[in-house]
Amino acid sequence: MARKLVILSAPSGAGKSTIISQLIKKDFNLEFSISACTRKPRGEEKHGVEYYFFNINDFKQKIENNEFIEWEEVYKNNFYGTLKTEIDRIFAKGNNVIFDIDIAGGLNIKKQYGNNAISIFIMPPSIEELENRLKTRGTDSLDDIKNRVEKAKFEISFSNKFDIVVVNENVETAVNEISNILTNFLI
Repeated sequence: MARKLVILSAPSGAGKSTIISQLIKKDFNLEFSISACTRKPRGEEKHGVEYYFFNINDFKQKIENNEFIEWEEVYKNNFYGTLKTEIDRIFAKGNNVIFDIDIAGGLNIKKQYGNNAISIFIMPPSIEELENRLKTRGTDSLDDIKNRVEKAKFEISFSNKFDIVVVNENVETAVNEISNILTNFLI
């Protein structure tokens, strides 16, 4: 049976990570795709667990060697991407891949994998609710929240390019809706 890719993209604070952690617990043989990046590990983060950490030169060499299915320079000299070997690793175990990925990366993967990938955009119920969630999280300054809300407005403008849009008003409802979608897609 062909392995498939599940792409979840959303603005920061829309609940994507929570939804993914719930979906992985279900019986879909989903395994999380670990991204590569050039930033330094934070706290207890370990190479090959939360991210694959590379210095800028190594990352650029991997770009030159065509080792990524997608990559992006998010900020100056701050790169993120998905290694082809990561997809191969997950497929070799007989699992399907699930991505927590930005809009551009998600659309890029969908374009490359076509019908073997499903792209799902997690929509916040409203911009106001998104802002409340970001404030409640307590991890960002007010300036960061303002920037994230502005970026969210821009990202939402791309939601129509995804196969499916799921509004996350309630996590359990959103997980059930996506589970129903995946039941049909992953057979």
